[in-house]
Amino acid sequence: MEKKDMNRLKVVLAEKKRTNKWLAEQLRKDPATVSKWCTNSAQPNLENLIEIAKYLEVSVNELIRNE
Repeated sequence: MEKKDMNRLKVVLAEKKRTNKWLAEQLRKDPATVSKWCTNSAQPNLENLIEIAKYLEVSVNELIRNE
C-alpha cells in the first residue's frame, strides 16, 4: 500500500514563503518536530494544527490532504 502524505504543511509553508525554522519558533517547538511534520513522518495533533493555521493565516482544511 502506498504511503500518502497526510498534511500539506510543507506546501503551505512554501506558498507563504515561510520556513520550518520560523514555524518552530512561532510554536515554540523543536525544529526537528516541525521537520517531521513537513515530511509527513509524524503528524501534528489537532491543537497544533489549529495554531499552525493561525500563524500561516489559512484554514485547518488547507493544511490537511483530503483525497
